[in-house]
Parts: sequence; C-alpha cells; structure tokens
Amino acid sequence: MTTLRNFGRRSIGVAAVLCAACSLQVTNPGPIQDSQLNAVSAVPALVNGMSGDLSYALGNYVDRGGLASGEMTEAGNYSAEQQYWFGIIRPDDVNPDWAAMQQARWSAENGIERMKSVLGANFEKNVDTPRAYLYAGFANRLLGENVCTGVIDGGPAQSDTVYFVRAESLFTRAYTIATALANTNVANAALGGRASVRAWQGNWTAAVADAALVPNAFVYNAIFSTNSARENLDMAVQTISRREVTVFGTVYATISKTDPRTPWDTVKAGTAIQTGQDGKTKFFQQKKYTSLGSPVPLVKGADMLLMRAEAALRAGDLAGMTTLINAARATWTGLTPLTAPATVAAGWTMLQAERGSALWLEGRRLWDLRRWNAEGTNTFLTGRSKCVPVSTNERASNPNPMPAP
Repeated sequence: MTTLRNFGRRSIGVAAVLCAACSLQVTNPGPIQDSQLNAVSAVPALVNGMSGDLSYALGNYVDRGGLASGEMTEAGNYSAEQQYWFGIIRPDDVNPDWAAMQQARWSAENGIERMKSVLGANFEKNVDTPRAYLYAGFANRLLGENVCTGVIDGGPAQSDTVYFVRAESLFTRAYTIATALANTNVANAALGGRASVRAWQGNWTAAVADAALVPNAFVYNAIFSTNSARENLDMAVQTISRREVTVFGTVYATISKTDPRTPWDTVKAGTAIQTGQDGKTKFFQQKKYTSLGSPVPLVKGADMLLMRAEAALRAGDLAGMTTLINAARATWTGLTPLTAPATVAAGWTMLQAERGSALWLEGRRLWDLRRWNAEGTNTFLTGRSKCVPVSTNERASNPNPMPAP
C-alpha cells in the first residue's frame, strides 16, 4: 500500500498516473488525532493546551473589556470595539469572546477528565494535575467576572454565579494537590484565585484568609508568545503593531505617565501627537505590555492586599484599609504612602481608584465596576452594558431559551 500525505491536488494526480493500480490512502499531516492524547506522554502537551486556550481567551478580551470599563478609549475603525467603548455590548459583537472563554473552560474541564482516565491511580501524583485544575479555575473566573449569564455546554441559562461556584471547587483541588506535591507557585496561585471567587460570592471572611497566605510580591501570569499570531497578546497588537485603542480620554491619562502601575506615553509624528487608526483621536500608547509576548497577571500579591483592604473598608476600618492599600503600593517602586480618608465614602473612592490602577488592563475592571454599581458605590456603568451577554451564535445553537440582552 502506498500512503501519500495530502500536499495538494498535483501530488495526488501524479501518483495516480505513476501507480494506477495502487491502493492510495490520503492522510492529513496537520491535526493531532484525538486518540493520540490518551497517553501519559501527552499529558504535558494537553495541559499546555489548556494554558494556551486560557491565554487566548483573556488576551483577546483585554482590550474590549478595557473599552467597556473606561480603561481605554477607542481610536480605530472596528465597529464592535466602538460599541464596547460607547457602553453597548451586543450579542452580535461578542461571538469571538464568548466562544473563546467557553473553549478555555471546556478544554480544561474536559482535559481533567481525560487525565483521570489516562493516569488512573497516578492522577493526583502527576505534576501537571494541579496546573490543569488551576487553568480550569481561571477559565471559570474569567467567565464569571465578565458574562451576564451562566451556560454550561449547551445547557439552560443559569445565574452567572455558577462559574464562581465551579471555580472555587477547581481552585481548591488545585491548591490541595499542589500542596501535596510541594508546588508552592501553583498553590499560591490557587489560593489567590479562590480568594477572589470567594469574595465575589460574598464570603469575605474566607477570601481574606486565603488572600493573607499569598506573598505580597507574588505574581502568576497568563503566558503569551511571539511564536504565532494566536499566541500574541492582542492588547499589544492593537497598541504596538496598530493604534486601535488609546489611553487618551481616560482617567488614567490624568495620572502621571510614570506611575508604574499604569504606564503610558504619547506617540509623536514629528512634533505633533500621532492619532489613532481613526485619524482623529490622540494616540497615548499603553506601556504596560511592551511586547506581543508580554504576560498578563492572573493573580498577584497586590490584588490580594487590595481585596483585604476592601474587606476592611466593608467593616468600617479605614485605618486598616489604608495600611493594606499602602502595602499594595509598596509592591511597586516609587509610590508614596497614602493618608487614611476621613469618611467611608472617601474610602470607597480611594479603594476603587487604587484597585483600578493595580489591575489596569488585566480584564478585571468590568466586574469590579459591575458589583460596585449594584451596591451603589460607583456609577460609571449606570446606563451602560455591565457584562457580556449570551452570544448570537450560542442563542442560535442552544435549544434552551436565553435571557434578552
């Protein structure tokens, strides 16, 4: 039998002339067969794929989430991004983000089940297992913080809190197994992830307990690369390769360009400030991500300190809140300590501004603004879309009724 790889019509035609009596089998050299993943040797690649899907979903959403939450201003010609900036998030415009976020969740959760089958009794002893649970937790958190409605694998509409419930369980498994395997890095990341979703479910006591165990200088990143377009950080593509979004017109443009948490700079054409792709909006370039391969934080100690600061503020402890805010500021070089505010209302203004700067362009701001808006401590999202609705494609393929956008 002669086996040919499918390199195009010309190769097959020539072979047919030279070997008219042969039995020809054509194979595709590209995709990996699903069955090939059912091997212990394939587990690292499987888990790396989970990481890649999470990075792809987050990396492609960061700029649109930033537009919806006032972190960036639209300076290009993309209609969907313009709508995000106007505060209008439509089902037609969220198909790519909805699909990528759900793919990240499904590939991690499904991959865990595959690993259980492949590894058997060695499942919890495998070094990649806690990473798999961690990525599944972050994928669920990404959905919980950004979408309006919970939908699991074509099922019925649920509360978006379903993602936080799932994430808490997954982070717990990641933490338990990582601790048993002495993987401190993953254990700390799992604690940080669990702290956040516990807080978002209203369990601030447990959230603070987790957050206090994460070192102040700790950072765990979503990884990007210059190897291929799919691995590029889209925020860098839109602000380095192109000029689609700008810091101009945001509150961050009023903060010193040298603030290490929100770095940006003007870009000039001669002596004039360059405009964005739209030819009219001033282009202030974000400098947080300076390469197509720059990482995006998923958990960091400053985030944990600010979460604890918010818990203190909720308890009316302005002095304790300020101490924790200053500890978070101290994780960057060049930031001076703040003085405790006189009122709780001023405390909310301080806390929200500090959290906004600390988590700038990390895909987290829309959720913060959404929950604060619901509690009446922030009005930015009043009259604006507050989350990503169920996509048009999901509505078309899912037989269950979905809520109106």
